[in-house]
Amino acid sequence: MYVSHLQLADYRSYESVLLELAPGVSTFVGPNGHGKTNLVEALGYAATLSSHRVSTDAPLVRKGAERAIVRAKVVKGEQSALIELEINPGKANRARLNRSAATRPRDVLGVLRTVLFAPEDLALVKGDPGERRRFLDDLLVARAPRYAAVRSDYDRVLKQRNALLKSASAAYLKQRTAPDLSTLDVWDDHLAQSGADLLAARLALVAELQPLTAKAYSELTSSGGPPVLQYRCSASEGEEPLPGARDDLVEVLRAALVQAREQELQRGVSLVGPHRDDLQLRLDDLPAKGYASQGESWSYALSLRLAGFELLRADGDDPVLILDDVFAELDEERRRRLAEHVRTAEQVLVSAAVAEDIPSELIGARFEVREGTVARE
Repeated sequence: MYVSHLQLADYRSYESVLLELAPGVSTFVGPNGHGKTNLVEALGYAATLSSHRVSTDAPLVRKGAERAIVRAKVVKGEQSALIELEINPGKANRARLNRSAATRPRDVLGVLRTVLFAPEDLALVKGDPGERRRFLDDLLVARAPRYAAVRSDYDRVLKQRNALLKSASAAYLKQRTAPDLSTLDVWDDHLAQSGADLLAARLALVAELQPLTAKAYSELTSSGGPPVLQYRCSASEGEEPLPGARDDLVEVLRAALVQAREQELQRGVSLVGPHRDDLQLRLDDLPAKGYASQGESWSYALSLRLAGFELLRADGDDPVLILDDVFAELDEERRRRLAEHVRTAEQVLVSAAVAEDIPSELIGARFEVREGTVARE
């Protein structure tokens, strides 16, 4: 899989730009703040419908414009597909696939698959649990786009249940007697059902990621290890392993919701479910967060991304690899090892402030990016 064309209109700093790309390595070189990351961010957006830099769409639209357009032509073997996304902050985004309107933007998920390395990836190790939950869920969707609907259903149920808890909490605290909770019982069941779908998928994914992460880490560095991934579930106490079957997980969630009911009424928010879980990363039998060095943290974050790449590659096609200004963050040995690991991908896109940061193993087409213009050298 590779992207042959990327076209942007009113995206970030670009009023209009059209890039012709090819398999192999392409590098975007230019000073910071001139638009390199905007290009690879747009490509990642075409694959995931989200940015690795911001949580909302408004910053993606060029100042003074009403909307932004992202077009990407994806080639798989003898077949090609054109993804077109219209980003409308404050309104519904629109998507087209091969010039035909999609019912929902998420219907184009899976046409393009990317694995993106960026300085923000350090948050996988040092950040809050939400970063690691997003990593798992994004990888689930990349492998099987149907999980976008699973995640959306869970978020909808959680929102409704939280709204009900908030109103019930006010009555509970005022009267000190339990209000009518029959409706909450219904939403408990919905949360357990949709939550079990997501939880079962995450648990299976973590089991697949473990050996691949350990292998990638050993290839990137000889410092520390081995890395161990442990899924921490808000519905389960202690070190007891969770059941893998979806129906069993429904019962685990139901029981945990019953136990947490009074505390949830006091706080007015859902305290049990996949939205409260965490992927704990351990190194040398200690939590990587707080104990791993800067270099070890980078190696861990890169290993997680490389493990995701290997899973996607095993499914059939190589995803497009995007290395957004990561080499400046790595020492020379880690640069060389990472380059050796990724250079066999069908398409690799690299951004860097200076060409000297890019390892010699990654040689290919080069684009100069300056003040919002892109020129092939």
